[in-house]
Amino acid sequence: MTVSTVEAAVAAKEMRRWIAWLGGSLVAASIFTALALAGLGAWLILPAILVGPGVGGVALIWLAIAWRFGASFFSLRLAIFATLLVGVAVTDLRTYTIPDGFTISGFVFVLLTAFIAMFFGGEVAFAGPFSAILGACTGAGAIAIVGWLGEAALKKEAMGFGDVTLMAFIGAAVGPELALLTVFVGAAIGAVVFLAVVVPVSKLRGKEMPQVPFGVFLSPAALVTLLYGRQMIAAYLTYLAGA
Repeated sequence: MTVSTVEAAVAAKEMRRWIAWLGGSLVAASIFTALALAGLGAWLILPAILVGPGVGGVALIWLAIAWRFGASFFSLRLAIFATLLVGVAVTDLRTYTIPDGFTISGFVFVLLTAFIAMFFGGEVAFAGPFSAILGACTGAGAIAIVGWLGEAALKKEAMGFGDVTLMAFIGAAVGPELALLTVFVGAAIGAVVFLAVVVPVSKLRGKEMPQVPFGVFLSPAALVTLLYGRQMIAAYLTYLAGA
């Protein structure tokens, strides 16, 4: 085996170990919090929080969703959607990789629950089955075009295929219109963080600008557009009408 082959094998092993730990942590936090919210004792949240800030953060996300939206099918969908996005963001930030385990399983989950919601309710902010399919195509297509344009302008790969599968997952959740908005919101969040944090810190340390993975910004943008995207579009149209 060559040195590059050995390094690639070590990197792959490290990423598998990291993803297994993260996935287990997210599942553990979700179970502890779900049991607590089911009335089996608020003390069940404590183990999830004490395991670590990542797990505790997921537990707190579940609590915040339950407090804001109550115990409902929509809350369960939103909590699992947010948990998967946390996994995507943290993994992309750490390894510059978005595992298919998060995006493909999330895509299947979103489509499945879209059909279930037709009979039991819970669509609310989530897209229906037909809109979910259109949203997946729109989201994946939009980010693929952005990546192609970026590659043409920068003369190097600007977007990985993981971002495409991520936007298929997000687009299936939010629908076609909000899928496009998610890309813009993610770009806006990324620009603010890059200019306000990455550039100053890099200059202070005297180092080159690091690569900033886009999945880190698409994940929070997806939650923002899912919950507030339609209000954002309505406010913008109102502004245009009054201009």
